[in-house]
Amino acid sequence: MAGRLQTVLVLAVTAIAIGAVSWYVGQSSNDGITSVDIRAASGITPPAVGRAPTPFTGVDYNGTTISLSDYAGKPLWLNFGASWCRDCRAEATDFEATYEKYRPKGLNVLAVFISEPASDVKAYAGRAGLTFPIVVDPGDKIASAYSLVGIPMHLLIGRDGLIKMIKIGALSPDDMEKAVATILP
Repeated sequence: MAGRLQTVLVLAVTAIAIGAVSWYVGQSSNDGITSVDIRAASGITPPAVGRAPTPFTGVDYNGTTISLSDYAGKPLWLNFGASWCRDCRAEATDFEATYEKYRPKGLNVLAVFISEPASDVKAYAGRAGLTFPIVVDPGDKIASAYSLVGIPMHLLIGRDGLIKMIKIGALSPDDMEKAVATILP
């Protein structure tokens, strides 16, 4: 009798755990987009395909100044995200792998992490093995200039300095390959 009771108890606890995980995952699912509440800077036109991105200068988590203009004439994947963003973390490994695969072919990646201090960004980049430059935007000044509504947000910018593709939400590895193809020959 004690063996059956133990088995029933284990099955009940397992069912409850599976149900809780399913509920939690279901609550956080938002098609790969983490909503953000960023007030757009007044007079700023949101980014659009065929236009030049809004110029900015920021500082990475090591204190190095980085400007969007540093990438003039180069294919650039501009990414907005954050270490606290579940969808950003979910795609980070594939994003880094895509960067490493296409970096020798001329792909540049610049990330802007919003709403968090440099120390958090640096710690996360180290844990996740991210090797591309990451500008820290704790006050959301850059995010505001881009009228962010959700992260991750990906902007693919061609050598001509014009935006070729904009995608809000996490990308699959196949989507990343297609994105890179919009800016690399």
